[in-house]
Amino acid sequence: MGLLPISARAMRSTRLLRTVSSSAKVAQAVAMQAQPSTPHAPNSVPQRTPPPPPPPLSRTRAPSNAQMSFPCLDVLEDRTRSFDNGPEPTYSRNLTGFEVYHSTQPLRLDNGGILREFDVAYETWGHLNEDKSNAILLHTGLSASSHAHSHTKNPAPGWWEKFIGPACAIDTNKYFVICTNVIGGCYGSSGPSSIDPADGERYATRFPIITIDDMTRAQHRLLTEQFGISKLHASVGASMGGMQSLSFGTQFPESVGRIVSISGCARSHPYSIAMRHTQRQVLMADPNWRRGFYYDSVPPHAGMKLAREIATITYRSGPEWEQRFGRRRADPRKLPALCADFLIETYLDHQGEKFCLEYDANSLLYVSKAMDLFDLSLSSRQKAIDTRAALYVADADTVSCALPRNPYKEQPEVVADIPRQLNFDEAREDLVAGMGPLRKTPVFVLGVESDILFPSWQQKEIVDVLRDSGNTKVEHVELGSDVSVYGHDTFLLSVKDVGEPVKEFLEKDF
Repeated sequence: MGLLPISARAMRSTRLLRTVSSSAKVAQAVAMQAQPSTPHAPNSVPQRTPPPPPPPLSRTRAPSNAQMSFPCLDVLEDRTRSFDNGPEPTYSRNLTGFEVYHSTQPLRLDNGGILREFDVAYETWGHLNEDKSNAILLHTGLSASSHAHSHTKNPAPGWWEKFIGPACAIDTNKYFVICTNVIGGCYGSSGPSSIDPADGERYATRFPIITIDDMTRAQHRLLTEQFGISKLHASVGASMGGMQSLSFGTQFPESVGRIVSISGCARSHPYSIAMRHTQRQVLMADPNWRRGFYYDSVPPHAGMKLAREIATITYRSGPEWEQRFGRRRADPRKLPALCADFLIETYLDHQGEKFCLEYDANSLLYVSKAMDLFDLSLSSRQKAIDTRAALYVADADTVSCALPRNPYKEQPEVVADIPRQLNFDEAREDLVAGMGPLRKTPVFVLGVESDILFPSWQQKEIVDVLRDSGNTKVEHVELGSDVSVYGHDTFLLSVKDVGEPVKEFLEKDF
């Protein structure tokens, strides 16, 4: 039989469906008549008999697959189960090898808080000459201690071991090197884990919000009061240290002869702020953080571990990890697992495990926030100056931090009581004015193309802004990916490519 037209086929299909439907209704009616009638109340709806429940599973039956093991969680649970039985974070032990400068004079802070007295831990190498003109202040990154290089009191290798010493990038035959642990830290300087002299209890999250400028003002007090140094030969730093070196120069331009800023910036930008915010949120979500009051209980190991893993991703580069790890698994003989399985996962796991036992969680929160707040623009610096000028001990007992009442939404161009957001050109002019104090100071800036945390364009911004301010003694080096694929950590690893230009700049006559 030939095919029917489409319209005819559709009509035929409709008739067949109607026939099937009618037949089903008749069969249903017959079946209902065959059932014995059950009396029920008028207008009530007959109840359907529910289907029988499925037979219970036998306890003797085996599941389709075996329960997966989670050794990564076992380790974490063992560590956090008992504070007494687990390993203590090393910051809580009696660390040695550094000196401590104690200031009894209050340090008024940029955001309205106060430290009535404070400590700065420091270590030194080399010898200070008679006129005290050969001192170099070395600034640390976020989590580093003052132990930049080994010495007799602490023979362990320092975090910049190969950059400091006779004939090294910072030649201790020529220079007297001072490195401090920043305030807010946990390696001897005053921070959240320190004792508040007002009540004899740990500060915890009663420690005030600090800034990079607050850190360098504390360092300046150390230099002048402890060593009697009126002018540094140089202020040197990388990462957060690169921020500090610029901060020191803008606040005390007459107290420094030259500046080295490696993988730093003149103001924090949204991507870096977002990455550090994410780390803080992960840490504070750990129930053991206890809003910062965990010092007599179990520390927030899980939050610290995850925060460090996030940070480590920003410290290195994809090309390096491609070469170093590729897609290789830790043990290809085993089946894939949800815990660390690929080599890159085991690397991150190791970094997180190591860090959560070495650093104080609250210090991570406070110091990383200081990095977010960093801005050398004139308006930002002037606001801080005005805040400090208006601050008195009597009304600095409480510092509050409250969330906005309403959820975030895009703000109009002008909001009452909120300064208008500067456009790009205005913000650039503001930054040029803020860095104006450095217009006569020789500055060396080094960036790394593979750095994703402080991208090389941020170092170019420093250079351009300084030159726009009238500085004719700015030197700039950018290490391409053909030179270093280590990303942000290049300043810790590339002794030749970082150390040699730094040494040349420090020893140059200006």
